[in-house]
Amino acid sequence: MAITLTNTDFEFPLQRSVYHGKVRDVYNIADRYLAMVATDRISAFDVILPKGIPFKGQVLNQIAAQFLDATADIVPNWKVAVPDPMVTIGLLCEPFKVEMIVRGYLAGSAWRDYAAGAREICGVKLPEGLRENEKLPSPIITPTTKADEGHDENISRDEIISRGIVSKEDYEQMERYALAIFERGTEMAARRGLILVDTKYEFGKHDGRVILIDEIHTPDSSRYFYAEGYEERLAKGEPQRQLSKEFVRQWLIDHDFMGKQGQEVPFMSDEYCDEVSDRYIELYEHITGEKFVKAGESDPAARICANVTAWIEANK
Repeated sequence: MAITLTNTDFEFPLQRSVYHGKVRDVYNIADRYLAMVATDRISAFDVILPKGIPFKGQVLNQIAAQFLDATADIVPNWKVAVPDPMVTIGLLCEPFKVEMIVRGYLAGSAWRDYAAGAREICGVKLPEGLRENEKLPSPIITPTTKADEGHDENISRDEIISRGIVSKEDYEQMERYALAIFERGTEMAARRGLILVDTKYEFGKHDGRVILIDEIHTPDSSRYFYAEGYEERLAKGEPQRQLSKEFVRQWLIDHDFMGKQGQEVPFMSDEYCDEVSDRYIELYEHITGEKFVKAGESDPAARICANVTAWIEANK
């Protein structure tokens, strides 16, 4: 199995602080930029799994960079540069503590809630008689609060505004942006024979304006179905062929793990990690239409340190 980057402890020039997230490690550079390192860690049910996935960080970083560029004409975003296959440099923003989940189809956790009897999710009412993976009448937004630790929680639009988590003006701007990006992502996926099922977006403020931050349309933040065979599978009630992290969640569920207290993460063999890696690379090639080129260095940490340091020195 290829070397994976699961932990970082860089000391870049002008570094002010570092935040270690579930998957990304974020370095504050001169209180002006963020150097976001997409590691090979993988999380599910808000738990970081014990093994890294080869090339996962590179896949996430490069897909996100492409989609940030492809949507920059409709939504301003934080991206400044990509000095390394696993790193994006972006503007330092004040993030909103809300994730905007856009759903075009009834799948994943939304379906699990619906199947359990829920007909309203995050304040959004759903009609009776929907089937798993069925297209919704129109895309809906089901936001969650962004937890610093532990599980994110579903919350309604009205709660977000009434509790002052986000102002009404900013939230409405986030809604408009989220739906516009989802529409663009849907169009791009369709050209590649894929269906963008659902996804999450994060926003922040920079110089008084709302901008898109973090990753977009990656297999960690999004669910894709293959368009071919979708209708037939739906009619037969069969599972859809999909490219997303949902297959990892399903593998964990099948092994009696859903992140609940007392449950143990099942053993992840090298063969299984390589299989997950292949799925991530498959999505990269499908959604971008490009061959994935693996960054071949044996020491990704040394390469990242050199590349990011060179960028900082050139942009002081």
